[in-house]
Amino acid sequence: MASRDLSLKKWLPPRYLFALALVLDVIPCNYAYILSTCKFDAIYQLGDSIADTGNYIQEDPSSVCARLPYGETFFKKATGRCSNGLLMIDYLALSAEIPFLDAYLNKDGLFDHGVNFAFAGATALSVEVLSKRNSSYVPTNKSLSNQLDWMFSYFDRTCRYDKDCFKKNGRALFMVGEIGGNDYNYAFQIGNLSLEEVMAMVPEVVQAIKYAVKRVIGYGATRLVVPGNFPIGCFPVYLTKFQTNDTTAYDDLHCLKYLNNFSIYHNDLLQQAIEELKQEHPNVIIVYGNYYNAFQWLLSKANLLGFDPTSVQKACCGIGGKYNFDPSRWCAKYPEVTACINPDERLSWDGVHLTQRAYELMAAWLIRDIYPKLQCEHAVLYSSAV
Repeated sequence: MASRDLSLKKWLPPRYLFALALVLDVIPCNYAYILSTCKFDAIYQLGDSIADTGNYIQEDPSSVCARLPYGETFFKKATGRCSNGLLMIDYLALSAEIPFLDAYLNKDGLFDHGVNFAFAGATALSVEVLSKRNSSYVPTNKSLSNQLDWMFSYFDRTCRYDKDCFKKNGRALFMVGEIGGNDYNYAFQIGNLSLEEVMAMVPEVVQAIKYAVKRVIGYGATRLVVPGNFPIGCFPVYLTKFQTNDTTAYDDLHCLKYLNNFSIYHNDLLQQAIEELKQEHPNVIIVYGNYYNAFQWLLSKANLLGFDPTSVQKACCGIGGKYNFDPSRWCAKYPEVTACINPDERLSWDGVHLTQRAYELMAAWLIRDIYPKLQCEHAVLYSSAV
């Protein structure tokens, strides 16, 4: 198979380390490369549009993420990534010195160093389960269980003639999520369910994620990151729908407190499930990916990081209202909806997804947080032993 240039210097912007040094503790100059010391052979990703690098557009080439201005900043073309450029998974791959992950449904994809199973719009719960809870339209047929089936098919095919295949998965990094956000998005945004009704879904969503982790461990995974949910009360899609004149509903960062508390509830239950999984699988390293704190850090340090303080919660590619977001006029779908001149000055790309710059810095925070917990010194020893 064709090889790819793994050089981080070719891709990594010089401002990456400068920005980190500005707002974080003093860090080694090679910090951006730190995951390479884990000696991961591959990365496997499950999730939704936060991580999808092209699965959804294989099924729907007319989707908005398949059109410019999506992809304009890095690739100069749309790749199926729901951003103007790279996603967090791309920066994790760069740090591990692994090529960008190709989408599983990409027939021309190269899977030597991992596979991306994430699917934009995917839910943790099946469509059947969601339909029972919410009679309104659920715009997806790709849940977490579908992605797990893809993963099973992939390993069944590739491991058929390799007795050590599952052992090799012990030298890979598995990203189980972020997933579950769309279960809540559809309930809040389309189904108009109450907060209490959506909160009742959370234990079931978390159990679906826990089950997924168990299945992934069954494929030989020994190092997994299980990300939590974002503070949804800070995103234009929610700030627009639930906008209120009650100033006490907002926190110091101008986010809706009750929606962020909902995200915290999900994340607390997820962390409890991770602790239970650790007890059940003491030889497996399972790390919580704290997307909530990563985004809160990003929002709180936005001025220092070069984001426009007057537009920090406005969508870059959007139109109308206080947050430059109108759910009936989506980015890339209508000609009157255009992207801002400098996406690097915005956190939100289209009201739901983030800009490349935001994902870049969130990934930096995440790498710093998860690296010691992955116990990569043990990974090096393990790699040498097998």
